[in-house]
Order: sequence, then structure tokens, then C-alpha cells
Amino acid sequence: MLLTVVDYGVGNLRSIAKSIEKANFDNNLNYLVKVSSDVNDVKKSDKIVLPGQGSFKACKKGIDNIKGLQQELNESIIVKKKPIYGICAGMQLFATTGHEEEKTKGLNWIPGEVIKLDVTSSKLKIPHMGWNELKVENNSKVFEDGMNNNHAYFIHSYEFIPENKKAISITTNYGKDVIAAVSLGNIFGSQFHPEKSQSTGLKILTNFLKI
Repeated sequence: MLLTVVDYGVGNLRSIAKSIEKANFDNNLNYLVKVSSDVNDVKKSDKIVLPGQGSFKACKKGIDNIKGLQQELNESIIVKKKPIYGICAGMQLFATTGHEEEKTKGLNWIPGEVIKLDVTSSKLKIPHMGWNELKVENNSKVFEDGMNNNHAYFIHSYEFIPENKKAISITTNYGKDVIAAVSLGNIFGSQFHPEKSQSTGLKILTNFLKI
């Protein structure tokens, strides 16, 4: 089976791929993990990981710059229902609209908006950076009750607010409840970085591989 980590010019791709390869090896699974910007690799994939680093606008531009990539992602995820995992800004791209730098259209797979993280009432710093505790709101195949009270690593200044609250899988508290992970059908994503979240991250990646 093929899992493609989509290379569209953003994210720490090698670190993500190595974490997936470890989950694959530790569980005796049979995935070829490939980092690729080739639309044909996305087309042939059984599962897809969409990383993201930097602004919503820059990430969307990276996808737009690869001819046919958004069309193939839509075909793979919406039509063929392949499982996808989005990481950080990669998850934010699932939204309808992002407001970082300027209003930018997202992939619109999980309707909602990406807005500036507002924690002014708590006097906490932005970006939200470091380890925070997870609270499971809605179980999914990737995010499950056993992750309650575990910790994951965050670094972000914007947050994804989906319209459908049932799509919210995990929250964390950073001056207020912040959405940490989403799930909707075959679409999964986390604001935190599983590749930087040690055993919690490996468990999540393992769950994704086992779908």
C-alpha cells in the first residue's frame, strides 16, 4: 500500500515521513511511505498526509502552484473517499476560508473558517507553542478516548472553527478551549504535530495507518 506525504513546498516532511515509517514498522504494517509532489503519486495512494507550515495563504498557494494537485486531492478525498490526515496548517486547509494575511479560499472539505487565535483575556502569548493536554470531545477511528489527558505539541497563531461541532474530535485549553483535532468521515487532522508528540503522536499515526 502507498501512503503519500504531499510535498507542496511547506512543512518538515522528512520528520513526518520518519514518524509514519516508525508507526508502520512497529506495527508490522505494509506501507510504502513516499514524500512526493507528483500528482500521479497522490492518485495512486491508498492514504494521504497533508502537512502544513507557515500561513494559510502560503500553504494554499503551494497547492495552487502544482498543476492538477487540488483537483486530484478533491477526487481522491471527496469522490474516492481515501483517508487523509492534515497536520497543523494542512488541517486548516480543510476549511472553507482562511483569514491569515488575507481572505483565502480553502479546500472546503469541512466547512468552517480559520481565524486569529484570540487569548487576550488570559494574557497568554501568541503563537501558542509547546505541550498541552488533550480532551477528547468526539471519538473517531484516529482520535479515541484513550488520548484523554495525554499531551501533544502545538505551534500556531490561528485556529480552525468548523461549522459542524460534531467534526471536533479533540480540544485543548489555552486560555480557552481551542480545537486540537477534527474528523469527518475519511478526513482527519490535528492542529498539533503528531511527529513531535512522542508516544501520543505515534499512537495517532498508528490509528490512521490501521483504518
